[in-house]
Amino acid sequence: MPRRKDLSSFERVVTIQSLLEGSKSGKPDRGKITAAVQKWSYLSKRSTIRRLACGIKCSKSTVGRWIKYGLIRAHSNAIKSDLTAPNKLLRLRFSLEALEYDMILRSLTFKSMHNTIHIDEKWFYITKSAQRFYLTPEEIEPHRTCKKKKLITNVMFMCDVCRPVFGVDGSRLFDGKIENFPFTELVPTKRNSKNRAAGTMEWKPIQSITKQVVKDCLINQIVPAIKAKWPANASKTIYIQQDNVRPHIQDSDPDFRAIASADGFDIHLVHQPPNSPDTNINDLGCFRAIQSLQTELVCTNMDDLVNVVINSCNELSPNTLNKVFLSMQSCMVEILKVKGRNSYKIPHLWNDALIRQDMLPLNLQVLSELVRECISYLIGNGALSINDTLMKELGVHAGCTDEIEMMVRHLQLQGIEVM
Repeated sequence: MPRRKDLSSFERVVTIQSLLEGSKSGKPDRGKITAAVQKWSYLSKRSTIRRLACGIKCSKSTVGRWIKYGLIRAHSNAIKSDLTAPNKLLRLRFSLEALEYDMILRSLTFKSMHNTIHIDEKWFYITKSAQRFYLTPEEIEPHRTCKKKKLITNVMFMCDVCRPVFGVDGSRLFDGKIENFPFTELVPTKRNSKNRAAGTMEWKPIQSITKQVVKDCLINQIVPAIKAKWPANASKTIYIQQDNVRPHIQDSDPDFRAIASADGFDIHLVHQPPNSPDTNINDLGCFRAIQSLQTELVCTNMDDLVNVVINSCNELSPNTLNKVFLSMQSCMVEILKVKGRNSYKIPHLWNDALIRQDMLPLNLQVLSELVRECISYLIGNGALSINDTLMKELGVHAGCTDEIEMMVRHLQLQGIEVM
């Protein structure tokens, strides 16, 4: 990119006016910022007020006034996964498969999701490298030390949660929390110390999480915990949703199938769409809620860390967990709107206000027009066929008769007999 030239006062005014022209809530129309960057080659320097003021050759106080009056807004940008075309179609189909037709409401709504357990792994650290504290003027600032910042004690946990169940009167019937399992192992110490002799067995974190490690955790810990805590009157057909990392096993694994189909249960492993953390409860909000509770307590060693994380999971409110499930449903609605992309913001549902008004919905409703558009989009991209189960379950309720007739005629012209 050629060196940026200094802009005159007239050029700065023209640029700002062009960005604000036709903007909505202070947000310029799509493409205007890119055009300004290509024209003047300076708007990329706007990560701070000082840089922005230097870039457009004006004072910081002027930029501050623009922010105050809403002409410029602050924005924290988080990088998201780069989705391929198949990824987008899978995300779109995954969101549609979560819908069903409610005979009482006579509308398309999300399924209750009470028989889906979300599992995922996460590293929990004994402390943060940088942490904020609020102190009184007389307090001494805490002095925290460690040998190496990159070697802060950490343990990976397998977290598994499902949607809590509440009674008609709002009483909690099932909290939805299965258990958090740390990936640790007993290892003999190599050297003597003032605290223990060499050879003493101590718990150490497993640093290499292989497929066999995950399989052992799933078969020997997660599935037995599910069977022990599962409500007696709930459906015994359960789906464990996991991401697509390599250490995860498949549903057809013979050892898993043996324990998953025993004791009257029918447990299956299902995979969420690739590059889609917004479709997993743990990544969407559960991990953050647990970590916020964990960082409130002081840990001095690995045993403390394991106990604190487990206790934080137990303290997690079922209402919070239920709100995360509703947030995931709102994300799926946005996925339907943007046809599988991840270029959206997580909607604010104002759950707390709805709870106070006793108006919190059990599941979100979806407009049939939106479902019809998505089904047509999948048909046009060859990701949905006439005999597909998804078409049979949602097509009629979404009013997709025209699309079905079009597909039938297309298949008949090709000489394919349609049942």
